[in-house]
Amino acid sequence: MATGNLSFTYIFLLALFSKALGHEVGNLGKYPVVVSTWPFLEAVRAAWRAVDSGFPAVDAVVEGCSACEVLRCDGTVGPGGSPDENGETTIDALIMDGVTMEVGAVAAMRYVKDGIRAARLVMEHTKHTLLVGDQAIGLCPFFGSPRTHKS
Repeated sequence: MATGNLSFTYIFLLALFSKALGHEVGNLGKYPVVVSTWPFLEAVRAAWRAVDSGFPAVDAVVEGCSACEVLRCDGTVGPGGSPDENGETTIDALIMDGVTMEVGAVAAMRYVKDGIRAARLVMEHTKHTLLVGDQAIGLCPFFGSPRTHKS
């Protein structure tokens, strides 16, 4: 797996860490913040739109990372990104809910465009933390995450 292809490298940290937040930006009484470790402005804007619309922090993370996967930020993220040792593109992603501390991750996925949404499916709909390869790919169609024919 190419390390540049890890969606969780592009984590969006939001100032929403207190359990008293109740998952809602509106309960903050403070200004929300979207921070990216890389200068991917469209991804930050996508995350901000979710925050500004009052969605939970997890939604903002998913929207920001999904934007990067679609735009192939710096050519390494998402389908067609950096190939692995076999010349194939595989998708990896990890997400954590800072309020509940739940985690979901996927790795070595072929034929799935949106790794971060697949990671969220693992977090929200399975008892697992990480699904890899065919196990991760098999989960996606059941929850509406599309497969692609490109690897």
